[in-house]
Amino acid sequence: MNKNKENLSKIKQNDGDKPKENSDTGEILNADNDIESQNVKNKDSETVESTNTEQQPAEQSIEKTEEKINYKEEVSKLLEEKLRLLAEMENLRKRSQKEKIDSSKYGSSNLARDILSPGDNLKRALESYPEDQQESPALKNLVDGIKMVLKEFETTLEKHGINKINAVNEKFDHNLHQAMFEVETDDKPEGVVVEEVQCGYTMHDRLLRPSMVGVSKKPKKDKK
Repeated sequence: MNKNKENLSKIKQNDGDKPKENSDTGEILNADNDIESQNVKNKDSETVESTNTEQQPAEQSIEKTEEKINYKEEVSKLLEEKLRLLAEMENLRKRSQKEKIDSSKYGSSNLARDILSPGDNLKRALESYPEDQQESPALKNLVDGIKMVLKEFETTLEKHGINKINAVNEKFDHNLHQAMFEVETDDKPEGVVVEEVQCGYTMHDRLLRPSMVGVSKKPKKDKK
């Protein structure tokens, strides 16, 4: 009897070790298969995570490289703008300095041009007085006074950079001379100033008033 009981208990244990069937679906629930499938899922997830972790540093390095390139472009643009601004400031400084110099040199050109007329009148007064005429002491003193005033006048002009243009016997220059008439002569080459009606002046290196002159030309030959 005891042996039969032991055999029945072993059979029951063996029956307990067999996999149980699902009464609803008829499928066998296998714990080992579940564990293996879970392990496979874990491995797949780890593989995906490792791939993502490998891609992230690469993407970050690309982003950093693009940022560096953008920074370099911005720095280059800023440098160009700075150089352009410095060049403009330098040109503005030079232009302002030139305007300041020109203003100090030529700012009184209109006044100087108007002052030339009284000097012309003094010269005409001296030229109209005959030199061979006997002079009384009073008249002589008057003429000497006018000469002194004219000399001082010309000295003052030269002091301020206003110089007389020497035109007579010089080649006609349209930049300095204004031709009023032509004089036929064989004594001078053609295009030479032979007479001056009104003297001209320059102010520093600019023309203040041109000389009004007569220019020589060759006389016409009579046709026979």
